[in-house]
Amino acid sequence: MGVECVDNLQLSGEKNISIYQSSEWAERGFCQTCGSHLFYKLKDKNHYFIPAGLFENDESFAFDLQVFIEEKPKYYSFANDTKKMTGSELFDRFESSPKR
Repeated sequence: MGVECVDNLQLSGEKNISIYQSSEWAERGFCQTCGSHLFYKLKDKNHYFIPAGLFENDESFAFDLQVFIEEKPKYYSFANDTKKMTGSELFDRFESSPKR
């Protein structure tokens, strides 16, 4: 579960963050001390996806989108109704078509 962050993201403790270039279009941030995943970032945009568990009980978030729905195992589903996007639809949303 990730929280989409587009504007005004402020990170603290940047000296403790390692960046991994996970693809041509994205990078991932990790804590150098414990290895926790901190973010997924689209490299050509200021667009981050932050694991929801890093936020302290923020109930203002809305779970309203599932992505890569074509890769979801058939044996689970979420109770609430959400918009669903395939990987191709997601990449089209960000105006790129990377090869996975």
